Amino acid sequence: MKKPWKVMTTVAVVSSLLLSVGCSNKKEETAKEKNTYGVPVTDYTFDTAANMFAYAEFELAGEPLAEGLGLDLDILDAKKRNKPTKFDYMAGIESYEYSEEGMYEVVEKSGLGFHLLHAPIVQKMTKEENKEVPSWLEERFYTLADSVGYPRKEIFANMYPTFMEYAGGDPHYIQKVDTSVYAENDDKTYVPSFQMDFKTLRWDRSKMNKTLTPAAYGSAFLKQALWAGDFLGGFHTVDKDEELEATSNTQDQDSNIRLGKSSADGMQGVILTEEIWNKLSYIRDGLFYDANTKQLTNGAGSKYSPASGLVYLPHEIKVTEENKNGIAKASQLEVKDARSVLRDQWMMLWPTAEFFGMVDQRPGNKNVNPAFQAAFDGAPFAKAATENIDGETANDAKADDPYSLNRDVMLQVFKNIEAMHYNKETGAFVTEHSGTEQGKRIDTFDASYMVEALRIFQRAIDGMPVGYASGAEAQGLQTEEGKRALQMMKTQADFLLKNMKTKDGFMANSYTIGKGQDTDPVTLEAQLGAIRGLTAAFLATKDETYREEARKLYDLVDRKMWNKEAHAYETKKGEMKYTPYTAGSASAVLRVALQNLSNTDADKTKYDSLEQKTITSRYVDFYDQVINGPSLKEGMQTSEFWDTGDVYIKGKLGNTDKDNVPQIQAGHGKYGIAPVLVNVEVKKGK
Repeated sequence: MKKPWKVMTTVAVVSSLLLSVGCSNKKEETAKEKNTYGVPVTDYTFDTAANMFAYAEFELAGEPLAEGLGLDLDILDAKKRNKPTKFDYMAGIESYEYSEEGMYEVVEKSGLGFHLLHAPIVQKMTKEENKEVPSWLEERFYTLADSVGYPRKEIFANMYPTFMEYAGGDPHYIQKVDTSVYAENDDKTYVPSFQMDFKTLRWDRSKMNKTLTPAAYGSAFLKQALWAGDFLGGFHTVDKDEELEATSNTQDQDSNIRLGKSSADGMQGVILTEEIWNKLSYIRDGLFYDANTKQLTNGAGSKYSPASGLVYLPHEIKVTEENKNGIAKASQLEVKDARSVLRDQWMMLWPTAEFFGMVDQRPGNKNVNPAFQAAFDGAPFAKAATENIDGETANDAKADDPYSLNRDVMLQVFKNIEAMHYNKETGAFVTEHSGTEQGKRIDTFDASYMVEALRIFQRAIDGMPVGYASGAEAQGLQTEEGKRALQMMKTQADFLLKNMKTKDGFMANSYTIGKGQDTDPVTLEAQLGAIRGLTAAFLATKDETYREEARKLYDLVDRKMWNKEAHAYETKKGEMKYTPYTAGSASAVLRVALQNLSNTDADKTKYDSLEQKTITSRYVDFYDQVINGPSLKEGMQTSEFWDTGDVYIKGKLGNTDKDNVPQIQAGHGKYGIAPVLVNVEVKKGK
């Protein structure tokens, strides 16, 4: 499978790729000028959790969706805007690449968190080898590069690899972005310096929300895990950089075969995995909160018993930052909000389940990709402790390998979801737990997304493929945890159908145990979440009732909430205010509509809204209007890189592809803005 260019390899490769990028279609520009709706930005604050969640959904609704619908990815080309169809281009190029670049901004460029220099596995290794941290980390990156056949000299300069991400910040750049020429091409395009050196891409540290919330570092983890799983899901040849299907976990022992689908993909894959490994160590060994002692402590994983005292991930930990030469670490952590919040928990369960699909070394799991096994065989990443993969809990040991760390965090989060948020009387998930008492409010969006997180968890713990293959059929291991997850998914979906439906057929925004439904006007997010959750329940249980109910609700949303004139959904009656949570869930629902809910010959009821051509039309209109926006200063996507068409040409910087998303140095501010998502409102009249 041909992959878009991920990172800089050689100037020759860059030249050949940039040569193929062209300009936009003038007819389309004219149509845009007639748009009578504005999509102004309402808030430039960067919300890490919301952005990374949205970009995870954009990723899944990108290349994997387009390919699954029959697109040959080899024919996608950034020079051919809206070809072979506008939908193919928006999904395969824009949605997919926006999601990738947005992740890199957070975990490699912005400085939005703790630097890998201060990460626990890095610190542990340097002590064991009696080396200085900077020199050890440099050697570590060389080792990672060698494992994927990536040239050492082409590792990015002035990276800021994070292992823990803050809750938010200001995405505007604080200095002039270095757009000087790094390498010229024959067609007057050039490679700008900032693509090789990230020094000028930092954000303002004084404007960062220096708080650790599971939803933020968890959603960043989700992005890292999804992309790492893609990048490291195959091998490639060293001499020709050609992708090879993974057939054996020893393929990379051949001197001409290395990890990763390409050297560039592989390099990003191992960097992301290194960040994840250190993140998991930091979480397990210090970010859990003991409800009895009211202190931060370690997690216990498979040996944890909620009945012996709740130890969970709290909602907010304030960071006192120590910053030396722009390299940050925490000098003090203080729990500011000790509640367990459902959104935090599902945003941690989902990524740990995705990563479990990569690191799983249990002998009973016959579905593991051999390429993943090769990455976690001791080089470049540590093997699992033998006693932790033997199927026995009694002899489990605390270990620092990626599998053991991830399993410990995943199981503790799962057990806490079950003990703290699952209300056994109703069979639904409550929004919060104080640490001593379970709350009574059930939020439709979060309870529904919990069903999807549990679906991925059940697949992972039962040894079935996750990531881009999370819809594939497979034989599971029938674990006890998997059975409990399935039962909770079913009761939550049943609760939605029995208790959350309004008289108009929508889903209420929330439900309070003992009082009933929230009577406020229904929101788009609640409906989208419910469709996502019901579809997840259908995929997990194969019960057609959930699919049919999701189809009914989708049709109702399309008929009652889609504003044809505005080319956008109303987010509640008479209002179109979008956050990345709204955009991400809209993208997700359009994806599952195409993949799982669209009309088939077997469907007794055929909805016009669920014809594939109607769904793709909604997808295109939504991305065009809400994400890209009707002008350079409008829309949720603030800026873009060359890989969505905006190449660099001397004397013509700013917007060379003539679309409505500017280059990073030209967008929304004195020095430009990172390519991320911001809040907007769609409203009539500019």
